[in-house]
Amino acid sequence: MSTPQEFAYKERPDVLVLFDVDGTLTPARLTVSDKVRDTLVKLRKKVCIGFVGGSDLSKQLEQLGPNVLNEFDYAFSENGLTAYRMGKQLASQSFINWIGEEKYNKLAKFILGYLANIDLPKRRGTFLEFRNGMINVSPIGRNASTEERNEFERYDKEHNIRAKFVEALKKEFPDYGLTYSIGGQISFDVFPTGWDKTYCLQHVEKDGFKEIHFFGDKTQVGGNDYEIFVDPRTIGHSVQTPDDTVKILNEIFNL
Repeated sequence: MSTPQEFAYKERPDVLVLFDVDGTLTPARLTVSDKVRDTLVKLRKKVCIGFVGGSDLSKQLEQLGPNVLNEFDYAFSENGLTAYRMGKQLASQSFINWIGEEKYNKLAKFILGYLANIDLPKRRGTFLEFRNGMINVSPIGRNASTEERNEFERYDKEHNIRAKFVEALKKEFPDYGLTYSIGGQISFDVFPTGWDKTYCLQHVEKDGFKEIHFFGDKTQVGGNDYEIFVDPRTIGHSVQTPDDTVKILNEIFNL
Protein backbone atom coordinates (compact mmCIF):
# COMPACT_ATOMS: atom_id res chain seq x y z
CA MET A 1 0.00 0.00 0.00
CA SER A 2 1.51 3.32 -1.01
CA THR A 3 1.69 6.39 1.21
CA PRO A 4 -1.20 8.84 0.72
CA GLN A 5 -0.13 11.86 -1.34
CA GLU A 6 -0.97 14.39 1.41
CA PHE A 7 1.63 12.80 3.73
CA ALA A 8 4.40 12.54 1.11
CA TYR A 9 6.22 15.68 2.36
CA LYS A 10 7.09 14.01 5.68
CA GLU A 11 10.45 12.34 6.31
CA ARG A 12 8.74 9.10 7.39
CA PRO A 13 5.19 9.23 6.01
CA ASP A 14 4.57 5.55 6.80
CA VAL A 15 4.90 6.15 10.58
CA LEU A 16 1.98 7.32 12.73
CA VAL A 17 2.28 8.50 16.35
CA LEU A 18 -0.96 8.57 18.35
CA PHE A 19 -1.33 10.27 21.72
CA ASP A 20 -3.76 10.05 24.59
CA VAL A 21 -4.64 13.61 25.73
CA ASP A 22 -5.05 13.84 29.55
CA GLY A 23 -1.79 13.13 31.36
CA THR A 24 0.07 12.51 28.09
CA LEU A 25 -0.11 15.76 26.07
CA THR A 26 -1.62 17.90 28.84
CA PRO A 27 -1.86 17.75 32.64
CA ALA A 28 -5.29 16.28 33.55
CA ARG A 29 -8.05 18.54 32.14
CA LEU A 30 -5.58 21.44 31.73
CA THR A 31 -4.18 22.99 28.56
CA VAL A 32 -1.22 21.97 26.43
CA SER A 33 2.13 23.69 27.16
CA ASP A 34 4.26 25.56 24.59
CA LYS A 35 6.96 22.92 25.08
CA VAL A 36 4.64 20.08 24.04
CA ARG A 37 3.14 22.13 21.20
CA ASP A 38 6.62 22.96 19.79
CA THR A 39 7.62 19.29 20.02
CA LEU A 40 4.51 18.25 18.07
CA VAL A 41 5.19 20.82 15.33
CA LYS A 42 8.68 19.32 14.85
CA LEU A 43 7.36 15.77 15.03
CA ARG A 44 4.68 16.40 12.40
CA LYS A 45 7.35 17.29 9.83
CA LYS A 46 8.83 13.83 10.30
CA VAL A 47 5.81 11.54 10.81
CA CYS A 48 2.01 11.56 10.90
CA ILE A 49 0.48 12.49 14.25
CA GLY A 50 -2.92 12.07 15.87
CA PHE A 51 -4.61 12.18 19.25
CA VAL A 52 -7.20 9.81 20.68
CA GLY A 53 -9.17 10.63 23.82
CA GLY A 54 -12.39 9.60 25.49
CA SER A 55 -13.65 13.19 25.75
CA ASP A 56 -15.77 14.88 23.12
CA LEU A 57 -14.21 17.31 20.66
CA SER A 58 -15.25 20.46 22.56
CA LYS A 59 -13.20 19.40 25.63
CA GLN A 60 -10.24 18.46 23.41
CA LEU A 61 -10.37 21.90 21.75
CA GLU A 62 -10.27 23.51 25.21
CA GLN A 63 -7.17 21.51 26.11
CA LEU A 64 -5.25 21.36 22.83
CA GLY A 65 -6.35 24.67 21.28
CA PRO A 66 -8.95 25.83 18.74
CA ASN A 67 -6.86 24.90 15.67
CA VAL A 68 -6.29 21.34 16.73
CA LEU A 69 -7.95 19.80 13.65
CA ASN A 70 -5.34 21.51 11.47
CA GLU A 71 -2.41 20.79 13.80
CA PHE A 72 -2.85 17.00 13.80
CA ASP A 73 -3.25 14.66 10.82
CA TYR A 74 -5.86 12.67 12.76
CA ALA A 75 -8.17 13.74 15.57
CA PHE A 76 -10.15 11.09 17.44
CA SER A 77 -12.79 12.17 19.94
CA GLU A 78 -14.62 9.62 22.08
CA ASN A 79 -12.04 6.96 21.14
CA GLY A 80 -12.61 7.53 17.41
CA LEU A 81 -16.40 7.36 17.30
CA THR A 82 -16.06 10.94 16.12
CA ALA A 83 -13.05 11.06 13.82
CA TYR A 84 -11.25 13.60 11.64
CA ARG A 85 -8.57 13.05 9.02
CA MET A 86 -6.78 16.15 7.71
CA GLY A 87 -9.55 18.28 9.26
CA LYS A 88 -12.38 16.44 7.50
CA GLN A 89 -14.90 14.42 9.50
CA LEU A 90 -15.17 10.65 8.94
CA ALA A 91 -18.20 8.41 9.57
CA SER A 92 -19.38 8.31 13.20
CA GLN A 93 -21.33 5.95 15.45
CA SER A 94 -23.53 6.46 18.55
CA PHE A 95 -23.94 4.71 21.89
CA ILE A 96 -27.70 5.31 22.18
CA ASN A 97 -28.43 3.73 18.78
CA TRP A 98 -26.36 0.74 19.80
CA ILE A 99 -27.89 0.15 23.27
CA GLY A 100 -31.49 1.32 22.68
CA GLU A 101 -33.65 3.50 24.95
CA GLU A 102 -35.09 0.71 27.11
CA LYS A 103 -31.73 -0.74 28.17
CA TYR A 104 -30.23 2.73 28.58
CA ASN A 105 -33.07 3.74 30.91
CA LYS A 106 -32.42 0.74 33.16
CA LEU A 107 -28.70 1.47 33.21
CA ALA A 108 -29.19 5.19 33.99
CA LYS A 109 -31.69 4.47 36.79
CA PHE A 110 -29.29 2.02 38.43
CA ILE A 111 -26.37 4.47 38.17
CA LEU A 112 -28.34 7.38 39.64
CA GLY A 113 -29.64 5.17 42.48
CA TYR A 114 -26.13 3.94 43.28
CA LEU A 115 -24.74 7.50 43.21
CA ALA A 116 -27.39 8.60 45.70
CA ASN A 117 -26.28 5.93 48.18
CA ILE A 118 -22.52 6.55 48.22
CA ASP A 119 -21.07 8.45 51.18
CA LEU A 120 -18.69 11.13 49.89
CA PRO A 121 -17.16 14.18 51.57
CA LYS A 122 -18.19 16.43 48.65
CA ARG A 123 -20.52 16.45 45.66
CA ARG A 124 -20.58 18.89 42.77
CA GLY A 125 -22.48 18.61 39.48
CA THR A 126 -22.84 16.45 36.35
CA PHE A 127 -22.60 12.95 37.78
CA LEU A 128 -23.78 11.19 34.62
CA GLU A 129 -22.63 12.71 31.34
CA PHE A 130 -24.25 11.43 28.15
CA ARG A 131 -21.88 11.44 25.17
CA ASN A 132 -22.07 10.31 21.58
CA GLY A 133 -20.06 7.14 22.09
CA MET A 134 -20.31 6.40 25.81
CA ILE A 135 -21.53 7.60 29.15
CA ASN A 136 -19.19 9.05 31.75
CA VAL A 137 -19.96 8.51 35.44
CA SER A 138 -18.41 10.74 38.10
CA PRO A 139 -19.22 10.17 41.80
CA ILE A 140 -18.05 13.68 42.81
CA GLY A 141 -19.35 15.31 39.61
CA ARG A 142 -17.52 16.71 36.58
CA ASN A 143 -17.94 20.31 37.79
CA ALA A 144 -15.39 19.73 40.57
CA SER A 145 -12.48 22.19 40.63
CA THR A 146 -8.89 21.02 40.10
CA GLU A 147 -8.36 21.03 43.87
CA GLU A 148 -11.55 19.02 44.45
CA ARG A 149 -10.53 16.56 41.73
CA ASN A 150 -7.16 15.99 43.44
CA GLU A 151 -8.94 15.53 46.77
CA PHE A 152 -11.38 12.98 45.30
CA GLU A 153 -8.56 11.10 43.60
CA ARG A 154 -6.84 10.66 46.98
CA TYR A 155 -10.13 9.62 48.62
CA ASP A 156 -10.82 7.14 45.81
CA LYS A 157 -7.37 5.55 46.16
CA GLU A 158 -8.18 4.86 49.79
CA HIS A 159 -11.84 3.81 49.45
CA ASN A 160 -12.00 2.36 45.89
CA ILE A 161 -15.25 4.23 45.16
CA ARG A 162 -14.97 3.86 41.38
CA ALA A 163 -13.73 0.25 41.39
CA LYS A 164 -16.63 -0.85 43.65
CA PHE A 165 -19.12 1.03 41.46
CA VAL A 166 -17.82 -0.75 38.35
CA GLU A 167 -18.11 -4.15 40.06
CA ALA A 168 -21.74 -3.38 40.99
CA LEU A 169 -22.53 -2.50 37.36
CA LYS A 170 -20.88 -5.66 36.02
CA LYS A 171 -22.96 -7.73 38.44
CA GLU A 172 -26.22 -5.91 37.61
CA PHE A 173 -25.81 -5.89 33.80
CA PRO A 174 -23.76 -8.99 32.91
CA ASP A 175 -25.41 -9.41 29.48
CA TYR A 176 -25.23 -5.81 28.21
CA GLY A 177 -21.88 -6.21 26.40
CA LEU A 178 -20.40 -3.17 28.13
CA THR A 179 -16.86 -2.28 29.10
CA TYR A 180 -16.07 -0.07 32.10
CA SER A 181 -12.90 1.96 32.00
CA ILE A 182 -11.50 3.94 34.94
CA GLY A 183 -9.51 6.89 33.57
CA GLY A 184 -8.58 10.37 34.75
CA GLN A 185 -9.08 11.42 38.35
CA ILE A 186 -12.80 11.49 39.04
CA SER A 187 -14.80 9.30 36.68
CA PHE A 188 -15.15 6.15 34.63
CA ASP A 189 -16.45 5.51 31.12
CA VAL A 190 -19.09 2.99 30.09
CA PHE A 191 -19.17 1.91 26.44
CA PRO A 192 -19.81 -1.10 24.20
CA THR A 193 -17.06 -3.71 24.38
CA GLY A 194 -14.61 -3.02 21.56
CA TRP A 195 -15.30 0.73 21.59
CA ASP A 196 -12.10 1.45 23.56
CA LYS A 197 -9.22 3.42 22.02
CA THR A 198 -8.47 0.57 19.58
CA TYR A 199 -11.68 1.68 17.79
CA CYS A 200 -9.71 4.53 16.20
CA LEU A 201 -7.30 2.15 14.46
CA GLN A 202 -9.91 1.17 11.85
CA HIS A 203 -9.80 4.77 10.59
CA VAL A 204 -6.06 4.66 9.85
CA GLU A 205 -5.83 1.15 8.37
CA LYS A 206 -6.36 2.20 4.77
CA ASP A 207 -3.45 4.66 4.99
CA GLY A 208 -1.12 1.67 5.29
CA PHE A 209 1.22 2.71 8.10
CA LYS A 210 4.20 0.43 8.69
CA GLU A 211 4.55 1.61 12.31
CA ILE A 212 1.95 3.01 14.71
CA HIS A 213 3.26 4.31 18.04
CA PHE A 214 0.91 5.04 20.93
CA PHE A 215 1.69 7.20 23.99
CA GLY A 216 -0.53 6.99 27.08
CA ASP A 217 -0.44 7.37 30.87
CA LYS A 218 -3.20 4.90 31.87
CA THR A 219 -1.65 1.81 30.29
CA GLN A 220 -2.12 -0.59 33.22
CA VAL A 221 -4.90 -3.24 33.15
CA GLY A 222 -8.22 -1.42 33.64
CA GLY A 223 -6.76 1.91 32.51
CA ASN A 224 -8.35 3.54 29.48
CA ASP A 225 -5.12 3.32 27.42
CA TYR A 226 -4.54 -0.37 28.13
CA GLU A 227 -6.25 -1.94 25.10
CA ILE A 228 -4.51 0.20 22.49
CA PHE A 229 -1.19 0.04 24.41
CA VAL A 230 -1.09 -3.77 24.18
CA ASP A 231 -2.71 -4.05 20.73
CA PRO A 232 -0.39 -5.94 18.30
CA ARG A 233 -0.90 -3.17 15.72
CA THR A 234 0.79 -0.56 17.92
CA ILE A 235 4.13 0.06 19.63
CA GLY A 236 3.15 1.22 23.12
CA HIS A 237 4.92 3.86 25.24
CA SER A 238 3.86 4.39 28.84
CA VAL A 239 4.30 7.89 30.29
CA GLN A 240 3.40 9.63 33.53
CA THR A 241 3.53 13.27 32.43
CA PRO A 242 3.68 15.39 29.25
CA ASP A 243 7.40 15.91 30.01
CA ASP A 244 7.92 12.12 29.70
CA THR A 245 6.18 12.25 26.31
CA VAL A 246 8.52 14.99 25.07
CA LYS A 247 11.60 13.15 26.38
CA ILE A 248 10.70 9.84 24.68
CA LEU A 249 9.75 11.56 21.41
CA ASN A 250 13.14 13.29 21.34
CA GLU A 251 14.89 9.96 21.97
CA ILE A 252 13.00 8.04 19.26
CA PHE A 253 12.68 10.65 16.54
CA ASN A 254 15.73 12.92 17.16
CA LEU A 255 13.70 16.12 17.17
